[in-house]
Amino acid sequence: MLNFGRNTGLIAALAAAGLMLGSVGHAKAPTTAPAAATTQGVTVTDPKAAAPAPAAPEAANPLLAVDGGPAMAIDPKVGQPVDGWIDVQQQVTPTGKRAAWMHDSILVPVITAISIFVLGLLVWVVIRYRRAANPIPSKTSHNTMIEVIWTLAPVIILVGIAVPSIGLLQAQYKPAPSNAITLKAIGNQWYWSYQYPDNGGFEITANMLKEKGTTAPGERARTDADGPPLLATDNRIVLPVGVPIKLLTTSADVIHAWAMPAFWIKLDAVPGKINETSFTIQKPGVYFGQCSELCGSRHGYMPITVVAVEKPVFDQWVVAKGGTVKGAAPAAAAPGAAPAAATSNTTAPAPAAAPSDK
Repeated sequence: MLNFGRNTGLIAALAAAGLMLGSVGHAKAPTTAPAAATTQGVTVTDPKAAAPAPAAPEAANPLLAVDGGPAMAIDPKVGQPVDGWIDVQQQVTPTGKRAAWMHDSILVPVITAISIFVLGLLVWVVIRYRRAANPIPSKTSHNTMIEVIWTLAPVIILVGIAVPSIGLLQAQYKPAPSNAITLKAIGNQWYWSYQYPDNGGFEITANMLKEKGTTAPGERARTDADGPPLLATDNRIVLPVGVPIKLLTTSADVIHAWAMPAFWIKLDAVPGKINETSFTIQKPGVYFGQCSELCGSRHGYMPITVVAVEKPVFDQWVVAKGGTVKGAAPAAAAPGAAPAAATSNTTAPAPAAAPSDK
């Protein structure tokens, strides 16, 4: 042992020599310093030590990558208005295809034939019975044959249209089968909220995405990948392809209407009342609709965005949202394992934890 009280000169000399050796042997300082040193069992932390690098964030769920729904390319000619298109939108449900057929094969030909007939009749009357060609007008007041024709012809035309129309109405309001997936749409001034009663009851709220330059701090502006202006939403509704969908509509305030042209759906959402219809989507894709009932000053800002995916992808999305797959057997718990905590089925953020008393 050194007697430090009597060897101060020796200590100073050793310290000076150490500094000289350090400057010669370590011209370049180490890039990282040890965070702590241990001396006689006591850990001493270096306050200048670099903090450990943060862990890499967990990879985002690809099913929730695009506005809360699976990524899906948008077809600019399907599921949305098309510039220059004068027909109904391309239909992707059996009822919609039936309605489009009736429109194209029955209504348009009948309307065209009646319009041409009436126009030709007017032209013939103007030419045949003008003053120069018919200076003495006819005094005929009744013509039995003409009266029978113009009475029976409209009746026959209306009956011919009524037969397929009644069948189409029955198809539009046919009750959903037992394997249908229920979607409940709730109209609000001025946004839509959705519930999946058959999949755990989780809820989604969908608002219109604003344009660049009109967003508030923290809001995301619409891009072309989201959809057309006034039709893109911050949360997309996901539905399975090839599975019947039971649509329930209601409202929290005034009358709204859930309208999706590509599905041939327009169903009023009435406060205190549940309306119901069903449909089956036959083609995957992204489809856009709007509220179609005048519901206030921001009626034009209640868009609807639906992503149609295959059933396995839909099931995975439901689980990612915290819901349950309809008809799936619950997973068996391990013997002796404690019961799992209940999973929240809403998209609302969890309440903040209470401050600690410590």
